[in-house]
Amino acid sequence: MIKTPLCDLVGIEKPIFQGGMAWIADASLAAAVSEAGGLGIISAMNAGPDWVREQIRDVRTRTQRPFGVNVMLQSPFAADVAKVVAEERVPVVVTGAGNPSKYMADWKAAGVKVIPVVSSVALARLLERAGADAFVAEGGESGGHIGELSTMVLVPQVVDAVKVPVLAAGGIADGRQAAAAFMLGALGIQVGTRFLVARECTVSQEYKDRILKAKDLSTIVTGRSMNGAVRCLKTPFSQEFARMEREGATPEELGKFGAGSLRKAAKDGNYQEGSFMAGEVAAMVHEEQTAAQIVDDLMDGAEACLKEATKWVR
Repeated sequence: MIKTPLCDLVGIEKPIFQGGMAWIADASLAAAVSEAGGLGIISAMNAGPDWVREQIRDVRTRTQRPFGVNVMLQSPFAADVAKVVAEERVPVVVTGAGNPSKYMADWKAAGVKVIPVVSSVALARLLERAGADAFVAEGGESGGHIGELSTMVLVPQVVDAVKVPVLAAGGIADGRQAAAAFMLGALGIQVGTRFLVARECTVSQEYKDRILKAKDLSTIVTGRSMNGAVRCLKTPFSQEFARMEREGATPEELGKFGAGSLRKAAKDGNYQEGSFMAGEVAAMVHEEQTAAQIVDDLMDGAEACLKEATKWVR
């Protein structure tokens, strides 16, 4: 069994976080992953504080184990959600899309572990000085909003730059990739795309089916002209978005075209107008399973791969 200092830090059995995917990572999925021994995470996305508080309390009716909330710092409700996280004494907060420094004192006072998602060494160093307890170093292979560096390059650089635990994210869907993350110096992994097809995930069945049908070249990155690169599946929506970018559409035009597209995919299963965010590893996701089966498969596979690797050391 793989157990690292990250497990002791946040009180989990297995060093695996479920990604905080907007419109997808709710109380149902988060509780299932936590019950399986990992850390389930609720995505606060652009939701208001009342919805987030409701989800937090829902998780607590389903599991007594630690869980987290992902706070999207560009949300208009970020300050209100940050307050809810402190008031509810959520065990872990994972942050994305910005610098959480202004909220960290209140979170730390409430006993919350703060784990920012970073895509550069500079941001990791800055937030370590601000008191971050760990980091998720997320490579550009991941789904949703992405940075420029790949997981293979980013993770060891962040590991070398900070003294706190680092999780690897982006491009992890099986035990081989999980083992590679540990070999790069990560003390845990964060997985998003594979949990999309967990039986406890309440995303639309169309979304799950599109993940299961994905091939190696099924994703596309759009939004670079807006300084907000996003990886998703190739669909009528994403192909049209890409065409508009190539032909010089303004950020305002692109923003209007994309409004509500993620919800249309996640909740409505609208293939024509939805943004089906997914990582490059979608092609390696082949079946629906329970969250517990996914957690066990990743951890058991990683352990087997790490043992196999030692055969070649002389």
